Amino acid sequence: MRHLIRTDDFTMNQINAVLHDAARFSDGRFDPILREKIIITLFFENSTRTKSSFEIAAKRLGAEVIHLDVQKSSAQKGESLIDTAANLDAMGPHAMIVRHAHAGVPHALAQHTNASIINAGDGAHAHPTQALLDLFTLKQHFGDVSGKKIAIVGDIKNSRVANSNIELLTRFGMDITLVAPPHFLPTTTLKTTHNIHDVLDNVDAIMSLRTQTERHSHQTYGSLKDYAGDFCITKKMIQNRDVIIMHPGPVHRNIDIDDAMLGDSRCKVLEQVKNGVSIRMAVLKALIA
Repeated sequence: MRHLIRTDDFTMNQINAVLHDAARFSDGRFDPILREKIIITLFFENSTRTKSSFEIAAKRLGAEVIHLDVQKSSAQKGESLIDTAANLDAMGPHAMIVRHAHAGVPHALAQHTNASIINAGDGAHAHPTQALLDLFTLKQHFGDVSGKKIAIVGDIKNSRVANSNIELLTRFGMDITLVAPPHFLPTTTLKTTHNIHDVLDNVDAIMSLRTQTERHSHQTYGSLKDYAGDFCITKKMIQNRDVIIMHPGPVHRNIDIDDAMLGDSRCKVLEQVKNGVSIRMAVLKALIA
C-alpha cells in the first residue's frame, strides 16, 4: 500500500482498518506517529476543505507539512509535472498530496516517485478520501450500510466524488440510484431517474452534488435557477422523512440544498467535514506511518 489514487487501491480489509483508525481519531486527539515525516501538498486546483483537512490531519499526527505554491513554482517556467514531482521526490518527502484539474495526473506522478502519492481529486476521475469520509459518515449514522439505499443527485457525469462513491459504496453493499437530467448522467448499469420525487420515499440517504460548471464545455442548463427548480434538496421536499442529506462541498446554497435543509439536523454536511480530518489521519497512518 504505497499510493491512494482510487478507492479500489485499498482492499476491503485495508478500508475497514482505515475506518477503525478514523473512529479512534474522531475525538480530536493528537497522535505524533508521523513525527519526522515530511508531507508536501501540491494543489493545482483551488481547495478549502480538502487542503485544510489534509494539513490539519498531518499536523495532528506530528508531520511536517510543506505547501508548494504552484503559482510561484517552476511549473510557471515550463517545467513538466513529472519533473516537478521528480525534483520534489529527490528531496526525500514521505508523501505528496496532489490535486489537479486533469484526470490521471496523480497516477502518472506515482510512476516517478518513491514518496506515497495521495490523490486529493483529479479532474472528473476520482476523489478517494472524500468517498472514504462519506462512507465513514454513513456508517456512523446507520451502522451496517449493506442494503441501505442512497440517491446521488446532480452533475454526476462530471463528478469525481460520484465516481469514487459509486465504486466504494457498491463494494459495501449499498443500493445506489443516480438522479440527474439526461446530460448529467453517465453511461451506467445503476438505476437512474430524471425526477428526484421518484426516489424520496425509497431512500435512506441523499447525496447532493455541486454542478461542475468549470468542467462544462458549453452551458448545459438554461440557468442554475432552472436547475435548482428540479434538483435542489429543500426542506419542503424532504418534509418529515427519515433520511439524511449529504454534500461534498462547496454547497451552492439554494441551488444544491436550500438554507432550511442545511440547518436541519438530518443534514450531515459539517459532520462530513469533521470526519474528513479523521479519515485523512487514518489514510496517512496507513500509507506512511
